[in-house]
Amino acid sequence: MVARKKPCKNPTNNTCEDHPERVNPYHPNADDEGRAKIEIFGKAMVEKRVKACANSGRVYLPPGWVGRRVKIIRID
Repeated sequence: MVARKKPCKNPTNNTCEDHPERVNPYHPNADDEGRAKIEIFGKAMVEKRVKACANSGRVYLPPGWVGRRVKIIRID
């Protein structure tokens, strides 16, 4: 097993304590558009638009995904 170094998470500013020249991607102001870099490993990916449903939103996924864990990332 390869040991992975945890990313810098400094809530007070947008830099890493160990490497001040490195921008902290977890900071809310990581770039001009308010986006953050997120790296994730998974089995499959679909890209869809969220549809309105009463007082919330809904995304339909393949039936084979029922009972599986998923993560939703807003990209725009």
